[in-house]
Amino acid sequence: MKSKQMAAGGLVYSTEHGRMCPSCRQPVSQCECGKPAAPTGDGIARVSRESKGRGGKTVTVVKGVPLAGEDLAKLGKQLRARCGSGGTLKDGVLEIQGDHVETVVAELVKLGFKTKRAGG
Repeated sequence: MKSKQMAAGGLVYSTEHGRMCPSCRQPVSQCECGKPAAPTGDGIARVSRESKGRGGKTVTVVKGVPLAGEDLAKLGKQLRARCGSGGTLKDGVLEIQGDHVETVVAELVKLGFKTKRAGG
């Protein structure tokens, strides 16, 4: 019986700790499963322009920014506001709609990030 409970996910609530993470079996407040890992790489933000797989629409892509989680989302919001366009954050990569490479590079340098233009 016990192995069936383990296979089904196990403990999800404890009267002592409250909600529990089914993966690591820690209280949700102490769970490390869903938190993004520290950014890896050389710490240089690479800014490029892409249009593949987007129906011909051009987007500015920013990879390798040495930030994680909420800080990266705040930077994305700031860059989108500076460019006056929309965008998104997917898997640690910022995408800004339109061709704003020069604007994004200038803004990142102003904010103190090491930046390189990538691509042609």
